[in-house]
Amino acid sequence: MTRPQSRLATLGVAAGALLVLLGSTIYQVDQRQQALVVRFGDPIRVVRAPGLHLKAPFLDRVIKFDNRNIALNADQEEVIAADQERLVVDAFVRYRITDPRQFYKTLRDETVAHDRLERIVNASLRQTIGRANSEEVIAGKRALVMAAIRDEVGRQVRASNLGVQIIDVRIKRADLPEANQKAVFERMQTARQQEAAQTRAIGEQQKREIVATATEEAEKIRGEGDAKRAELFASSFGRDPSFAAFYRSMQAYEASLGQGDTTLVLSPDSAFFKYFQKGPQG
Repeated sequence: MTRPQSRLATLGVAAGALLVLLGSTIYQVDQRQQALVVRFGDPIRVVRAPGLHLKAPFLDRVIKFDNRNIALNADQEEVIAADQERLVVDAFVRYRITDPRQFYKTLRDETVAHDRLERIVNASLRQTIGRANSEEVIAGKRALVMAAIRDEVGRQVRASNLGVQIIDVRIKRADLPEANQKAVFERMQTARQQEAAQTRAIGEQQKREIVATATEEAEKIRGEGDAKRAELFASSFGRDPSFAAFYRSMQAYEASLGQGDTTLVLSPDSAFFKYFQKGPQG
């Protein structure tokens, strides 16, 4: 090999070595990532700023973690509610790695993290749903149940010091096993019908009580009016006996002739028609 060729080969080797050195020294962090610098298996530095960074060549290793919310779909779980009904529940979790150093120490990577979090979620599902009725989980109070599960998962994650924050836990689906659905829905329907019948019965009872009270009040008012009228008539009759006779005759005329189709056979000088012949004072 000639001297120029040897020099070129040396330069090529040097350039290659320089590239390897730079590649082992410089690393890039994306804005969607955060990095952990590890030396001989021990985490020494967390890097969250995006851009180019330096590390000790051949000594340091860079592990990158997602800086965004991470979704985890938990496996379908069969749990028993407080009313002893079996429920098939699908849930999903959203979490974020807040402490890469602690995350690496306890979980190492997202695969292990998903397995650990899924076990925590399933345990929280069994514990929380075990305190609620199946109807509450399926429809009535699902939001409250999900909030309770989220709080329980967050508490266990904080207690385990995993370096993650639970953003949300939601139940995607909570149904009865197919073998139980018909019987349970029929029981729920019967319960609703019983509640409706009870509500109607209460309404009817209240209606009868209101009508009875109103009738009693009306009879009382009518009685007071009749008593007052009788009192006024008695007072008037006592002051003027002729008026009393005239009033009674008018009542008799109304009773006998008020229908318009009554036939009476009386003597012309009958006392019945005296007020047709004379005035009230005659």
